[in-house]
Amino acid sequence: MLKPLLFALLALTIAPALAQTSPSITRADMPVPLDTLRQSTAAIVLPASAPPLTRRGPNQTWNYAALVATAQNVARFTAIPAQTFYLLTFGSPFSGANRATVAAPQALPLPPGLPLPITDPYQFYNTSAAEFKSVGYGGLLAGTAVPVTYAANQQDIIYRLPLRFGNAQDSSNSFFSINVPGTGYLSQKRKRVNIVDGWGTLTTPFGTFQAVRVLTRLDDYDSIAVTGLNQGFAVPTRREYKWLAVGQHVPLLTITTTALAGRETVSNVEYRDIYRRIVRPSATRDAVLDAALALYPNPLAAGAPLLLDVPAGSGPLTVEVVDLLGRSVLRRSFAGGGRLVVEAGAFGAFRGVAVLTVASARGVAVRRLVRD
Repeated sequence: MLKPLLFALLALTIAPALAQTSPSITRADMPVPLDTLRQSTAAIVLPASAPPLTRRGPNQTWNYAALVATAQNVARFTAIPAQTFYLLTFGSPFSGANRATVAAPQALPLPPGLPLPITDPYQFYNTSAAEFKSVGYGGLLAGTAVPVTYAANQQDIIYRLPLRFGNAQDSSNSFFSINVPGTGYLSQKRKRVNIVDGWGTLTTPFGTFQAVRVLTRLDDYDSIAVTGLNQGFAVPTRREYKWLAVGQHVPLLTITTTALAGRETVSNVEYRDIYRRIVRPSATRDAVLDAALALYPNPLAAGAPLLLDVPAGSGPLTVEVVDLLGRSVLRRSFAGGGRLVVEAGAFGAFRGVAVLTVASARGVAVRRLVRD
């Protein structure tokens, strides 16, 4: 009788331990061609009930069910677009280190106001058993596909796979440059540091999942050369808190923060979601911001950047444009007020009437915007 009792007690002890283990995120959980995944953005002021970003470790509970969608977008992933230069650079067996397994329509990482006349931008990714990485960008310049690749052995390794709590911290350094003769030049050096700092139960408006959390620190240094400007500058450090689950292909929740004046400030909140009719939440109007905010030209011609004058001292700002169906057209974060520039390429193919919102910790201001 003693042995069966001991085995039963041992089973009761081991079973919870086996059940409570970190999920493992592998190449099967990364994006693939034909993925069409709806995402919602939420206000950068997190709900009072939201857990602190410092919550980490094993078997945690993160409840973000109170997030409210303010706009939606769709993350689309495709095979390599059938443009000759893309196929040669990213889709050929001879592409070598630049070989991509999936592409995504995605804006190039251009600083605001850099007037590079590139349309239809793409980012190209490669997924293997060991890593998920960006291998380059591309866009149309005067109707011709222009691929942009990273320097040799300096690609942006987004994740080293598999992702599992207990993995050692890892880092990578990347470098790319874009040069459009007669227009401008941009290069970006990046150091990416990743650590899986927790796992547990995540709840968002999309549902409840077992997830791992990846904390990413991004240190960027940009160099720009355009008419009247030739300089390099360090971009404020960003941190991305990302929760990933088996089978989801994109993070279930990403909270991005920016280091401003020595403080970590939330600058973007995005989560996987279903279609929702967007009802923009009421927000306190900032009378000073609302009175002084000016945007021009309006109507805005395609190919022209949007200029915004925002009162100085407004603090960190988010500029968001949504169409009349509540779909996100663009979302940009700025360190403060003054003259802000939203580059023409950020609008993508959007034409028509939209609602522009400038939000700060003190409140919001809203304007109607027309893009011809």
